[in-house]
Amino acid sequence: MSQLAAPWTTGYEPGRQVVVLGVAGLLSVTVLDILLGGTVGLFFDLCFIVLCLGLAVLVDRRDFFVVGVLPPLLMLGAFVLLAIVNRGAIASPDDTATQAVVTAVVAHSVALTAGYALCAATLVARMTRD
Repeated sequence: MSQLAAPWTTGYEPGRQVVVLGVAGLLSVTVLDILLGGTVGLFFDLCFIVLCLGLAVLVDRRDFFVVGVLPPLLMLGAFVLLAIVNRGAIASPDDTATQAVVTAVVAHSVALTAGYALCAATLVARMTRD
């Protein structure tokens, strides 16, 4: 008799594809949040958390490390890009790019922590399944 696997244990996507999906998803969410509210806010945070969880579910077991380090890199990459393109969306327009990135990371640290924790917990749950 075969057992059905839990949904969070069945990811088969290669790490590269998951990274590309994460970048595309986060950039889409960021643009949508800025179009709706003018700044990066709660919508971004909630979508970031869900995205981190989803990426951990999708990735193949061989590429756990890639997704395990991805959440902070995704957020940092999005904020660096915004600091260059639209600084006012993450900080004061008068701030330097470095100040804007630091301000944004601090302002969204709860979402970063929650997303990273969910991602790590999902990967650990998938590893201990066997």
